[in-house]
Amino acid sequence: MSKAELARLAGVSPITIDRIERGEDCRMETKRKILLALGFSLSDKNKVFQD
Repeated sequence: MSKAELARLAGVSPITIDRIERGEDCRMETKRKILLALGFSLSDKNKVFQD
């Protein structure tokens, strides 16, 4: 899946996806949107995000 497609499915900007990939912080709501767009449940947060 491309960054642009993930951003579209999650309802966030592609710039936000870039920032997260660089390790910058984001809101929990943004993480929730990305997890759901990727098909993960909220309990899988640690599989996607290293906090």
